[in-house]
Amino acid sequence: MPSPEANSPALAGHVRPATAPARVPARVRHVSTYTELARQVRDAGLLRRRYGYYWSRIVVAVTAFAGIWVGFAFLGDSWFQLLLAAALAVVLVQFGFLGHDSAHRQIFASHRWNDWTSRVFSGLFTGLSYGWWQSKHSRHHANPNKEGADPDVGAGVLAFTPAVAQARHGLAARLTPRQGYFFFPLLLLEGLALHVASIQTITRRQPLRHRWWEASFVGLRLGGYVTVLLLVLPPGKAAAFFGVQMALFGLLLGASFAPNHIGMPIVAPDEKLDFLRRQVLMSRNIRGGLMVDFAMGGLNYQIEHHLFPSMPRPSLRRAQPLVRDYCARNLVGYTETSLFGAYRVIVGYLNRVGLRGRDPYRCPLTTEFRV
Repeated sequence: MPSPEANSPALAGHVRPATAPARVPARVRHVSTYTELARQVRDAGLLRRRYGYYWSRIVVAVTAFAGIWVGFAFLGDSWFQLLLAAALAVVLVQFGFLGHDSAHRQIFASHRWNDWTSRVFSGLFTGLSYGWWQSKHSRHHANPNKEGADPDVGAGVLAFTPAVAQARHGLAARLTPRQGYFFFPLLLLEGLALHVASIQTITRRQPLRHRWWEASFVGLRLGGYVTVLLLVLPPGKAAAFFGVQMALFGLLLGASFAPNHIGMPIVAPDEKLDFLRRQVLMSRNIRGGLMVDFAMGGLNYQIEHHLFPSMPRPSLRRAQPLVRDYCARNLVGYTETSLFGAYRVIVGYLNRVGLRGRDPYRCPLTTEFRV
């Protein structure tokens, strides 16, 4: 399947598919090729728990979190507190990644331990609802970039599909053709939006497991946070601290999730793919070293993560050559680009979707797998 990026002049030379697009023979169109790959991954030991890695990450994150608040108390009434606000945002993003890994059962063998660890990281450290995020993210993993099934491409502030763009009217319709330019500024509000969505989920009457625990965690975290700020800082500086931390948190977290799927093919509601193609063709990997690994929390190996959600984060890098070679042998397109190359694709894709013309990213090969 041709990657949408392969046809993007803005990204010429940045995308490196593992193999050229090819038509899958009819006799194997509806046969999953995932089983053999899964066996190879298990035999390589890539699904084994990595307790040492995760315990060290948890200890460092908790220590950094505590250290920031100790420094906050000593620094007192000072504009230098904004540096600590920025540092706090970075640490909270790392807690977000740890909560993500735990929700995917990457840290512990016990489902219960993973669930509660993620609930604590989400509620007590980042102030977000685990139940809200887990439900939304599970639906995304089941059907990435599929219209009507993946909540990440549904209606929202931005139109991620032509169908959503075409349904807009008034001011929203006039702004949508240039929505790509608003993408990163809007990420500055993403942290606040996540907190609002979490509070709405907790306070609504819809089913939510462990509602009172989540309400206690989120209430204690957010209430305690605001109280400490106002006890140490005057209102203006407290608001500035809160604003810097929340804006940077949203920007960093959103910028780490955005490259994974935006600009990749959109799957129509009536199109069906086998598991391997459904996860690989709609996902994008990001090249880079340790800094990219840190900034994206392992999400730069999005293809491997979607194929094996419970694979511990440090094993994703080791799994990549195996998965990439396997995709090449089975004629499955594997998309990988640079971080800034992905951002250029995102901006261009959102603007073109906003034109509300024909869908330039409708995958021509997915119809071969329609049942």
